[in-house]
Amino acid sequence: MEEYIGKVKLNYEFYKGEDTYTDGEVEDKMLEIVKNCQTATELEEKLMEENDWAYLYHFSTIRQNVLDWYDFDKDAEVLEIGAGCGAISGLFCRKTKKVTAVDLSKKRSYINAYRNKEYDNLEILVGNFEDIEFRQKYDYISLIGVLEYSIYYINSENPFEDMLKKVKSLLKPGGKLLLAIENKYGLKYWAGATEDHTGRLFDGIQGYNGVDRVRTFSRRGLEKLLKKAGFETNDFYYPVPDYKLPLEIYSDNYLPKPGDIKAYTPAYDRDRYMIFDEVLAYESLCEDGMFPEFANSFIVISC
Repeated sequence: MEEYIGKVKLNYEFYKGEDTYTDGEVEDKMLEIVKNCQTATELEEKLMEENDWAYLYHFSTIRQNVLDWYDFDKDAEVLEIGAGCGAISGLFCRKTKKVTAVDLSKKRSYINAYRNKEYDNLEILVGNFEDIEFRQKYDYISLIGVLEYSIYYINSENPFEDMLKKVKSLLKPGGKLLLAIENKYGLKYWAGATEDHTGRLFDGIQGYNGVDRVRTFSRRGLEKLLKKAGFETNDFYYPVPDYKLPLEIYSDNYLPKPGDIKAYTPAYDRDRYMIFDEVLAYESLCEDGMFPEFANSFIVISC
């Protein structure tokens, strides 16, 4: 079964009829908003009227900074896993030839289709990544805020490794994985921010004791996991304040200097403690060359 919203194709061949991942009732309002907004500018203006993290996270164009800087091959084909409400889908559509977006949720896929309805190079596959039978390979595959939820997608004893192995198998020779994820040792967690996914203090730092649905990784842990899955070359980048709403992006070739980071990390959707001065701590870490280990998030380009 297929349908079109504008020029976007929605493919339900692998959809089982139930949305198992949702932000709740706010998604109904978000769907109505994108149906009535004709441009990205109108959508941004709506953010000024709403006081809910979900709107900022799903609708802000700042989200696209995560990969707007990257030099894509304009003739490439992209597989976007966990496309959600399409915050990054439009970026891929503008920069590459063909985009295949995958998401568990039919409602989120509708939101994606309505907000990106002008693109004729976007197809959205609604369904679980593990269930979809892919009939081609891709130049780029993205996991933006998705790897940490691999338990939802992959039914195995090693869902994170197996997710990456399946991604590797779907890449063309020389193809690249585009990954973004939180650092479980991000400085904000030490300084008093609750863990992004569980809402509890120090969950990642303490090894996710009692948490069975999500995992993030340290820089070394993530690189080790990627290599086990067959990705031998892994270039790390460091978005500030994080990959969700990045304002600056550093690399191993250009790390922040003492004084470059001038603000503490905002807690977008919840209160947080201020256990110590995060800005002064970053100055010390940058001076000692330890910023990569304590950056709040990673962007990794792997092949």
